[in-house]
Amino acid sequence: MARNRRLPIDPIAEAQRQWIAHGWADAAPGMSAVTSIMRAHQLFLARVDETLRPLQLTFARYELLTLLSFSSSGRMPMVSASARLQVHPASVTNTVDRLEAVGLVRREPHPGDGRATLVVLTDAGRELSERATAALNRAVFERPGLTRGDAEQLVDLITRMRRDAGDFEDAEPSADPNSETRPDA
Repeated sequence: MARNRRLPIDPIAEAQRQWIAHGWADAAPGMSAVTSIMRAHQLFLARVDETLRPLQLTFARYELLTLLSFSSSGRMPMVSASARLQVHPASVTNTVDRLEAVGLVRREPHPGDGRATLVVLTDAGRELSERATAALNRAVFERPGLTRGDAEQLVDLITRMRRDAGDFEDAEPSADPNSETRPDA
């Protein structure tokens, strides 16, 4: 991954200083938080993309493959995949189209709902998901650039923010993680 030249100052700290100097002191911490998270997203995404590129995967395709690999049957309704991945149904359809074209998933009619379609993980999709997860664990997730305690604290803070924004009701995963992945869900 090509790295930018290291800057002599933190541009976000400088922006915060400017915010305060321009009379926006009340907004300065929020601006710094939002901008910092957006920059961290860029940094993480670059590392993830670099890791997945040799496997010819995008993060969206990886997420869908891995979500399916976590379900007990390797299948779920496309509407459930959309909800779990928190993306628009059209995005899931696009991702499924691309994964299906290379034999990593297939579509099946829903056995209990003629209007719904199941997306089903193929053996090749499961194998690629496992290889991609191992690569991401090694290159990104095991060394995110934070201590374990800092990572846990960051997740706690962002989880609270997401819950308060209406992302979900309960911070704890359900006792049955496959409850929404059954074909009848």
